[in-house]
Amino acid sequence: MDRRSCEIPADELPTVHPGNGTSSSEDPARDTGGQQDKEEDILSEETHGVNSVHPPVQSQTEQTDWPVVKGTVDKRFKCDRCDYSTARKDHFEKRMAKHTGEKPYMCEECGYRTADRSHLTVHMRRHTGEKPYICDQCDYSAARKDDLDRHMAKHTGDKPHMCGECGFRTADRSSLSKHMKKHTGEKHYKCDRCDYSAAQKGDLDKHMAKHTGDKPYMCGECGYRTADRSHLTVHMRKHTGEKPYKC
Repeated sequence: MDRRSCEIPADELPTVHPGNGTSSSEDPARDTGGQQDKEEDILSEETHGVNSVHPPVQSQTEQTDWPVVKGTVDKRFKCDRCDYSTARKDHFEKRMAKHTGEKPYMCEECGYRTADRSHLTVHMRRHTGEKPYICDQCDYSAARKDDLDRHMAKHTGDKPHMCGECGFRTADRSSLSKHMKKHTGEKHYKCDRCDYSAAQKGDLDKHMAKHTGDKPYMCGECGYRTADRSHLTVHMRKHTGEKPYKC
């Protein structure tokens, strides 16, 4: 029998619900996310590499025959310029961008470019004003999870991420990643106009502004512009009245 004659169109497959031994094809969280969630879904598919296809649900006896591999990771994506390898396609693309300098993802509002689609997704929130990360203890909200993590530390005092070299502790993982470059001397961010290199992207962005005169960070209250995001953060306190440094 022709196998194609047994295939069932996707729109004719039954919709099933959690608790009935199968999984639902509908996700209420996606219905409210709009186009932003579509972009996140695409990134998620690349991260997992299999477009959310899972093995069928099996009975207790059937599961004993399902192959289980523990403690192994297939790092199929290998860099041909160094010894880096990874199991994730998006991590591999980010790594290659450090070698090539390619930045295929561009913001149509301001021309900002990046090698990482998720970075563009976060960047766009500056234009849209979207702040999906909400503090459950006050009315603070943020466009980035790291910003919420730093804010939450003010409530909890928790700093779970620690440097194994010197004991430095921080509330957010990205700050630890930046800190670790002080120990390794790693400087992946390279200027394509001179021999300057930096351990942190923000430092390269500030340097590039000297070449381009670009000031992509703008205050929505008064129009102030700067090449440095941290300068905008400090500037915004003039409008909000925030005074985070206390005696």
